Amino acid sequence: MPEVRLTLQWPDGLTSELYSPSTVILQHLPPGETLSVAALQARGLEGLHQASERVRARYGFACTRTDEEATKLRQTLSAYGADQMVTILAGP
Repeated sequence: MPEVRLTLQWPDGLTSELYSPSTVILQHLPPGETLSVAALQARGLEGLHQASERVRARYGFACTRTDEEATKLRQTLSAYGADQMVTILAGP
């Protein structure tokens, strides 16, 4: 399964990496798009969930790394206001 790494540029200019074990995340978070923190939370977490389920369908078990990525994403999101904007960039 092809992995995807996206770079998220936060409202304050900081960046972080988001890992997904599946390209399905690109349907939720396409590079070049700018989303509100609230939209990123909804779409990013759903995309990570779907990526984990694709791993489950293929290998018989969910991807635990997507749980870790979702936790990391939630922690970073909590530092910003829901209406602040985040840009999704191609991976590193």
